[in-house]
Amino acid sequence: MYWNGHGMTGWGWFTMSISTVVLWALLITIAILIFRTLNRASGAPRTSVPTPPEQLLAERFARGEIDEEEYQRRLAVLRGNGSGLTKH
Repeated sequence: MYWNGHGMTGWGWFTMSISTVVLWALLITIAILIFRTLNRASGAPRTSVPTPPEQLLAERFARGEIDEEEYQRRLAVLRGNGSGLTKH
């Protein structure tokens, strides 16, 4: 029951090969898009929350980048105390 003369021509094989590659590319692309959409929807919102300046200062003190005197002085400046503004 071959309607095309009991075989395919060169163009028939070529179009079948190209359509198979396009079909697989389309299926893989759809699968990736669905996966990314579901993965993004299930995760927490990715918003950047700024770190408070006092916490950054405390982290620098904990790492040893600044000493206690400088920590206290900068903390007083951040909190608005006038006493921390004088230099020693």
